[in-house]
Amino acid sequence: MSRLARALLQVLALLACAPPLAAHELQPGFLELKETAAGRYEVLWKLPSLGSSDARMPIVPVFPENCRQVGEARSDRAGTAWVFTATLECRSGLAGRRIGIEGLEAFVTDVLVRVQHADGGVETHVLKPVQPSVQLRAASDTRRGAGVYLYLGIEHILLGVDHLLFVLGLLLIVRDRWMLLKTVTAFTIAHSITLAVATFGIASIAPAPLNAAIALSILFLGPEIVRRWRGQTSFTIRHPWVVAFAFGLLHGFGFASGLAALGLPKGEIPLALLLFNVGVEIGQLAFVLLILLLERAFRLLRVHWPRMMARLPGYLVGTLGAFWTIQRIAILLRGVA
Repeated sequence: MSRLARALLQVLALLACAPPLAAHELQPGFLELKETAAGRYEVLWKLPSLGSSDARMPIVPVFPENCRQVGEARSDRAGTAWVFTATLECRSGLAGRRIGIEGLEAFVTDVLVRVQHADGGVETHVLKPVQPSVQLRAASDTRRGAGVYLYLGIEHILLGVDHLLFVLGLLLIVRDRWMLLKTVTAFTIAHSITLAVATFGIASIAPAPLNAAIALSILFLGPEIVRRWRGQTSFTIRHPWVVAFAFGLLHGFGFASGLAALGLPKGEIPLALLLFNVGVEIGQLAFVLLILLLERAFRLLRVHWPRMMARLPGYLVGTLGAFWTIQRIAILLRGVA
């Protein structure tokens, strides 16, 4: 009976309650304002669609009273999002003013706000349902706020239930600490590669097949966990780092959905990619550390679970992997039909 399985019991039970379809996707909105002249801004508003439909998410930017729109706004479709562009004139500019997103409180999504001032200063903020507005910095404040991408990376991995479930599956299979280090490192290197590839637009995978493949990677670990229980062996059990690397390439495309969807300026992509990836790694390592600490705490406290309860985490990995695989393949086939 695996001590690690006991430690993961409560954590897996919590993960099982997460909404399956939204397991790893973070579809943030993106609001960019570029000051092209004193008080004159070019506005780009990237609005996520509602699920797999073409319906626009009913959230809108709210600007200060000293701002007015010049001419008509233009709209276009870009992948799974709607893109609106317009020109805004704000007397005395936006420095020190408050902007927000009306209706954001009703949705589980974030909006990244990027403001580029005429003097070259750039600031970024993340608006959330619990905090849908922000006061922009005064003209005398020179901070850039690029650390917001670090925050987005941490948030993306911690909200990515299927990514965490895959890591948990690896932890249930790998018992040797050195092999665990190799396995986590291989997974990190692999998803870092495809995160960069997708963010720079070199290659991409459509969301529907990608979601199905990520679910299949979790399902794949279910039987391997059972083999570990029975004392059997397999290629995965002998070389888990190889499997982690192979599937990590897929998961990297999933991580990229949280960054590439923003449509960042090319000059800002390298820094954003670096900070976002570091944030993902911080979140992932924190999660692994939490599980290892739980394992040690249960061992020191001599907590003994019934046999069925001790094996529940492994069954949850396989069951949720199977459920998500069937669900996402059905969505994929429905989109093809």
